[in-house]
Amino acid sequence: MATWTVDTLHSDVQFKVKHLMINTVTGEFTSYRVDVESDAADFSDAKIRFEADVNSISTKNEMRDGHLKSDDFFNAEKYPTVTFVSTAFTKTGDDTFDLTGDFTIRDVTKRITLRGEFGGTILDFYGNMKAGFELSGKIDRKEFGLHWNGVTEAGGIVVSDEVRLLLNVQLLKVATAEQAVATA
Repeated sequence: MATWTVDTLHSDVQFKVKHLMINTVTGEFTSYRVDVESDAADFSDAKIRFEADVNSISTKNEMRDGHLKSDDFFNAEKYPTVTFVSTAFTKTGDDTFDLTGDFTIRDVTKRITLRGEFGGTILDFYGNMKAGFELSGKIDRKEFGLHWNGVTEAGGIVVSDEVRLLLNVQLLKVATAEQAVATA
């Protein structure tokens, strides 16, 4: 089984949420890990594990980032990671697929499905095999224990329950010890 890892220099893990129901705030995890095992050229047999460091959340606002890391939301001290472990990779078209798996925030695990597009594989300038994917999905944050919300004086909601997930991931094929010996 071939092993792949994320190329963080060419990847983004973002979330988007409505603020005051009039605009969208974008956040990202800047520290994360993706491990993939797959032998199929189209990754249809892929086993995927994703883990993000909650303390790496960035919304370009330190005060908001601190609030997101607090017990009102992620509680980074008690639950330092967000994880996703795939359970199914279902092709929906030539280059499209549904990726289903167990998504955990805090101590709550729910099954979610992400829609994906496979961009293909290519050798980079240094002879490394790369693969590209774009994924998107939605979750209800309250289902994962992220219940905090405020109401403005006019009665408006501060943060929507729906959170959109957007991932642009470039994978790097990892050479195993056997492969390294065979090519030496």
